[in-house]
Amino acid sequence: MRDLANFKGCPAPQPVTLKGRYVTIEPYDSEKHLAGLWEALGGAAEINSLLKYFPNEDYATAEELDQWLQKARVASSFVTLVFRDNASGKIVGMASYMRPDPKNGVVEVGSVAHGPAMKRSPLSTEVHHLMAKHVFEDLGYRRYEWKCHNENEPSKTTARRYGFTFEGVFRQHVISRGANRDTAWFSMIDSEWPLLNAAFEAWLSPDNFDGEGRQKLRLEDIRAELAKDFVS
Repeated sequence: MRDLANFKGCPAPQPVTLKGRYVTIEPYDSEKHLAGLWEALGGAAEINSLLKYFPNEDYATAEELDQWLQKARVASSFVTLVFRDNASGKIVGMASYMRPDPKNGVVEVGSVAHGPAMKRSPLSTEVHHLMAKHVFEDLGYRRYEWKCHNENEPSKTTARRYGFTFEGVFRQHVISRGANRDTAWFSMIDSEWPLLNAAFEAWLSPDNFDGEGRQKLRLEDIRAELAKDFVS
């Protein structure tokens, strides 16, 4: 646990480019990214199914998606990032740094949308490794949060896989699409990051994938094995 006697807070997250082995994270720019992001999330035919747990109304056009992202940036200090597959060069998804509390060193990752191209690949894992690493190592944050609709079981499973700890459910936390939403809260904290980072790096190593691109060891199993001897 860090000594907080001289803790002066952290810088607020800013638009940032983060490059990994499989994916590059870029600050969202509507002129540069909107068309590709809309397509990556399924366009008018699929996007609303993919984003059904988002609190927003359905989108009929890419411009409506852009309007929401721009509004969130101004009103809620969202830093929206898009994900580009290094192999194909295509945009494949997005997420945002949300609700920053620089004074206390707390920030949330939210508005997470993984397009179909991210499934069954290292892309989503590397994205969240890069985003968490930036928060803890570059910005010096103490706490990194993941929240989701309590009915969103895939999101809860993903959070646990990445190493976020489940903290509980906030009942009737917000009104979403005209209904009560219970919100599941997860977090990782700075004292946990060295172990989580080591597990991410081991999982993402090319040695952890066979000739068909399939993982040899699960992230959870790597983390559990490292934890036996790990000293944070």
